[in-house]
Amino acid sequence: MGPLSRETWAQRLGAFRASPSAFMAGPEGEGLGSDLLSDLRSEKLSEHTKVSLLTLTLEFPAQLWPDAPAAEAAASSLLDTLVLLPPRPSALRRPLLLAATTALAAGGALGPTSGASGRLLPLLLGLASGRDLGRGFGPASEQHLLQATACECLRELESCKPGLLGGCLGLLRGLLRHEGPVQPLSLLLALVLRNTLEVQARAGASLQGLLVASNSPTGDGHSPWDWTLAGEGDAHLQAQAPSWPAAEEGGRGLAALEPSPEETRELRAVVAQLLDASYLLTPVAQAQLLWLLGWALRGRRGQPPALFKPQLVRLLGTAQLALLHAVLALKAAFGEAMFTTQDEALLLRRLALAAQHPALPPPAHLFYLHCLLSFPENWPLGPTGEEAAPLLLGPQQCRGLLPSLLHDPLSLLARLHLLCLLSAENEEEEEGQVQSPRRYLEELLGGLRQMSALEGGPRALATLCFQASYLVVRCLAGHPTVLTPLTHGLAQLYQARPALAPHFVDFLDRVGPELGKPLKGMLREQVVSREGGDGALRWHLQMLATVVDRDAQSATLRFLRAAAAHCTDWSLEQALLRVCRALLWAGGGDGLVDFLQELAGQLEDPDGRDHARLYYILLAHLAGPKLGVALGPSLAAPALTSSLVAENQDFATALTVQAALPPLRLSVGPRGAEGPGPVLQLQLEAQEPLYSLELRFRVEGQLYAPLGAVHVPYLCPGRPRLLRLPLQPRRPAPTRLDVRALYTTPAGLTCHAQLPPLPVDFANLFLPFPRPPGGTGPGFFEELWASCLPQGAESRVWCPLGPQGLEALVSRHLEPFVVAAQPPASYSVAIRLPPASRLLLRLEAAQADGVPVALRTDDWAVLPLAGDYLRGLSAAV
Repeated sequence: MGPLSRETWAQRLGAFRASPSAFMAGPEGEGLGSDLLSDLRSEKLSEHTKVSLLTLTLEFPAQLWPDAPAAEAAASSLLDTLVLLPPRPSALRRPLLLAATTALAAGGALGPTSGASGRLLPLLLGLASGRDLGRGFGPASEQHLLQATACECLRELESCKPGLLGGCLGLLRGLLRHEGPVQPLSLLLALVLRNTLEVQARAGASLQGLLVASNSPTGDGHSPWDWTLAGEGDAHLQAQAPSWPAAEEGGRGLAALEPSPEETRELRAVVAQLLDASYLLTPVAQAQLLWLLGWALRGRRGQPPALFKPQLVRLLGTAQLALLHAVLALKAAFGEAMFTTQDEALLLRRLALAAQHPALPPPAHLFYLHCLLSFPENWPLGPTGEEAAPLLLGPQQCRGLLPSLLHDPLSLLARLHLLCLLSAENEEEEEGQVQSPRRYLEELLGGLRQMSALEGGPRALATLCFQASYLVVRCLAGHPTVLTPLTHGLAQLYQARPALAPHFVDFLDRVGPELGKPLKGMLREQVVSREGGDGALRWHLQMLATVVDRDAQSATLRFLRAAAAHCTDWSLEQALLRVCRALLWAGGGDGLVDFLQELAGQLEDPDGRDHARLYYILLAHLAGPKLGVALGPSLAAPALTSSLVAENQDFATALTVQAALPPLRLSVGPRGAEGPGPVLQLQLEAQEPLYSLELRFRVEGQLYAPLGAVHVPYLCPGRPRLLRLPLQPRRPAPTRLDVRALYTTPAGLTCHAQLPPLPVDFANLFLPFPRPPGGTGPGFFEELWASCLPQGAESRVWCPLGPQGLEALVSRHLEPFVVAAQPPASYSVAIRLPPASRLLLRLEAAQADGVPVALRTDDWAVLPLAGDYLRGLSAAV
């Protein structure tokens, strides 16, 4: 069969794009991939048609080549077609490179045993380096475009196999310094650098001069790519992720890597080189570059975030949303180590003013509002995860961001969220204010309810009213002065428009008891105070099935008796019976028994009479607990029909290790500061007798050395045991321990259970300094203080104080580490962190609400952990 014509291909491509799965399942789908590869070499088709065919391979590679062998063959054919192109200018070279790369990556054929991979990688690396590859790769006019395309292809392969191009770091640095397209090379170098640091750290390897080597794709046959590290890499590493991994999770591998001083200098030089050239990139590319470099340097020893400071000065006034997002991400990652209070105030002012711009499109407006709501502060004072408005953002700045009924729903909800946070923060300052945030909030909610109460009003407006009410309840759950008028307003809304009952039912299912309990009582009173023949009977019954309660059963039964006479169709009878079932759950009395007996003879539909009779029998013959079991789902298991099968199952059970729920509790006890190394005090309690108990601990990552098992011969209920678990940290950072228990029961069965993970806090690693011959004192502390700089780092933190004051805080948390003190004015604290770090604290004179703390350390990565620990001491007192 000869090559297909342009018209035939147009028809086939149109049918394929209409439904790829249906086309591939039909008779023409089997040979589509082979026909496409064959006709790419046909002289009868124009280059425009061939580019359309290659575009199809980029969009649907999984459908055309569904498995690795097919993808391997397709990539080899595409590379052969590339080599056979004449040396004149052609529009096919770049699509062919992209198609071959896509086929290998999407088909899962990329690997060391793939022949196409062995051909493609040297070709891409040669094109990216700008070398003349000889005949077949186009004239000099195409080399710049081919070089950029090769960089994009290499970036795609590196994303699929993190660490693959780690050996090319030196080569890519040289290309970026002297020649080549800046943007593709910068993004490729940044991605390779990030992946190499991550993969090398997780593999426990060093950089081994990768940053300074001048690698070449040719030479003695040594390949500049490493399939071993690529196989160990994390396939889920994203080129641009929504957030960096937490310090105790994603930072484990980075912290474990210890580069030499020379490699540290070279790493800093690489980052500076990329940042210096970043202004030549497009805004989106600059943002991605900042994400990659921020991920690479976060928590890395010897790489201070001050490297980003020149770019921060340049970007603080940017109008590009992508760059602003990257700046806020850097702020969330590095905090006060990089951003001053002035920077934070400037960012907040810019966000508040930009969100008020009248010509702002809705997506950008929502983005600025989201940045204000999720603004990363330098020193968050509240618990982790608590929602609060930024400290430097006051009501005066947000006066132009107050919500209005004229705003679109998404904008109104975002502005309302900000208003709720401001109302929670300014509760004490609202007394005497003419237009306080809380009063404005009540007026806005009242306007929404008034518009929703209009008969025949749009359903979307009612939905918005309940969304706004739910947002207020979530943000201000602990403020009864807001919830009380909200409860009365919602009850009045139901009174005016009972057709909103489905919205009320969904709303009650989602809110907590702070609003749900009083609102149910008000709605129940609204329903039972009406006549049973009301035109909104259907909605009243639906609402009553949700808010019914045992305490108001007599009033509820009076309403149901009046309503039963008007339940003339099947749907109303079923709604009435659902209320009866809810009363059964709540605990029905004699009045409900009589009413169900009346319904069993009164209802017109046989199904309704049968249900009423069933409920009557259940209520008359079963007690409360059994009634709940009868109304709930059945938990009965099918019985075995053979005693022989049962006996064999019991015998097999006795010989195998059974998975079971943990019959013991394991918790972390008080911290101990004695001994040469950190020890985790564990408290073990059993709920039943256990024999030959073995606890196995596993630490994720490489921050800690492997832990040995702990053996307990016998554990008796009511007699807790204290265990000591020595820790061997390789870096001073918190972590979590996975715990499994293996034990024998009194019945002779061997069981294993997974226990809840145990947290190892930063404070569990604290050790006192050995006492010198001359004793500890101010002189000993000053020597330690001076020895931390210039290699270390210094910072200041505001530590909030609880009601017990500074002396109680020190005596409870820092007493073993105090080396010099002038109570209650100042304390000097020296803490040793394994394996070889130190943390020094100077607690100065306490003020009304806190104490300023100066800290120094010889390990920069300890700074954020120490800051979080000090800010959380007041909550732990």
